[in-house]
Amino acid sequence: MIDVDGHRWPNLCLMKLSAYHKARGDTVEWHDGRRRYDLVYMSRVFTDSYSKDFTGRIRADQIIRGGTGYGLSNRLPDDVEHTRPDYGIYPQFAGTAYGFLSRGCPRGCGFCIVGEKEGRKTVAVADLSEFWAGEKEIKLLDANLLACPDWERLLGQLAASGAMVDFTQGLDIRLMTPEKAAALNRVRTKMLHFAWDNPEDDLTPYFKQFLEWTSVKDCRKRRAYVLTNYGSTHEQDLYRIYTLRDMGYDPYVMVYEKSTAPPVTRRLQQWVNNKWFFRAVPDFNDFVPNWRRKQKGEGNEDRTSENGA
Repeated sequence: MIDVDGHRWPNLCLMKLSAYHKARGDTVEWHDGRRRYDLVYMSRVFTDSYSKDFTGRIRADQIIRGGTGYGLSNRLPDDVEHTRPDYGIYPQFAGTAYGFLSRGCPRGCGFCIVGEKEGRKTVAVADLSEFWAGEKEIKLLDANLLACPDWERLLGQLAASGAMVDFTQGLDIRLMTPEKAAALNRVRTKMLHFAWDNPEDDLTPYFKQFLEWTSVKDCRKRRAYVLTNYGSTHEQDLYRIYTLRDMGYDPYVMVYEKSTAPPVTRRLQQWVNNKWFFRAVPDFNDFVPNWRRKQKGEGNEDRTSENGA
């Protein structure tokens, strides 16, 4: 197997393929360019904008490439899709379960491939027991769990697990209700992720209302993604960031196609996402990145030397 994107995050497809083949008695290992294989799986989540394709030597009778980085047509067979993942191939993430309870999203945002890949309707696709077996932490990968008609049953499974749950992809704040908030309150939550992607949408009332319903009082556990470099101005980016912070949420800047982003947007991401900077320097206009601060300091030293001479 080849995890094209690297091993900074476990590849769920490869974990399922590993478990499936081991159950059949096959030998499974990470690719070694010095060896020849019957079959090599290459899985790639990201496109060229975020990661480079594998260019190493592969000697194999058959090579299968899959994942959104290679396109949307190559999907796991049903029996593999519903195989419990082999967490042993990523020992650095031991103790954490990864998976989907639902797939799809009705929003159809232009920057997101979920609608095209999984459909514009959120549907339940698995029970928690399919990928969780007592791990202390659960990383949930669902795109829009609150849009699923079975949200109550699925949130109930998460609550009953007693595990610490991280809703990694974000919960749709526009779909929050007192009943859904109450169900979330019963889940042990490591992090609640929301998103304010479109600056034209006024989500302030939704975020304020949720504060009255939630039992999560630590603002550091109420994170909100802020999409930048996708049709928004710098002023619109700042407005969302300041508004979220003032309401008691922890903004986190996501840069769309970072290679095309202007310097001010990259600096904004550095300020917001480094929480020490973000708390120590309340106003973005006062933020000076480390390298500029160092450069400024060196310049002052030079001038002092010259004046002293």
